[in-house]
Amino acid sequence: MARVASKSLMLLGECFAHTAKDATKVRVKRMKFDDYLNMYFSDFAYYFAHDPEQKCKVGDIVLIKELQEQKSKEITHSVMKIVYPYGDITDPISGKKCFVSVYRDHLKKRNEIYGKAEDSEGGFDYEDAPERGWQENKKDFTHKEGYLRWHEFEPGHPLHNDPAAT
Repeated sequence: MARVASKSLMLLGECFAHTAKDATKVRVKRMKFDDYLNMYFSDFAYYFAHDPEQKCKVGDIVLIKELQEQKSKEITHSVMKIVYPYGDITDPISGKKCFVSVYRDHLKKRNEIYGKAEDSEGGFDYEDAPERGWQENKKDFTHKEGYLRWHEFEPGHPLHNDPAAT
């Protein structure tokens, strides 16, 4: 099944945390059919895409394309375009910006009619908000590599992944 997705011309996926240099890890969703239940279930394939400028951040929706010649054993695709930056979702049919399941202009109209609610989702002002990345190295650390392990187990422990130790 992975061969079908990898032979596609372009794939749409979400950027994930990774440790590779000059690349980004992309999760592509596929639907896998179960013959027994006659239902489709989500299945994910992960690809490393060449991103030398490191424009992609965790959570971005990107369009990737298979490379003619692989950069390395892991890097098989290249980033063509950042379709949606994280948190900036656009409805593909109407072209309007969204917040969860509500259009932003509907929120603006509601706030004009009923007043701005500071403690709910209508309290954020999208026009005055700065671009994503302005808090890089202050509160935003998505450009750095994530944790590989939460806990280091000593040799001999059942969850220690060293085959020589068991």
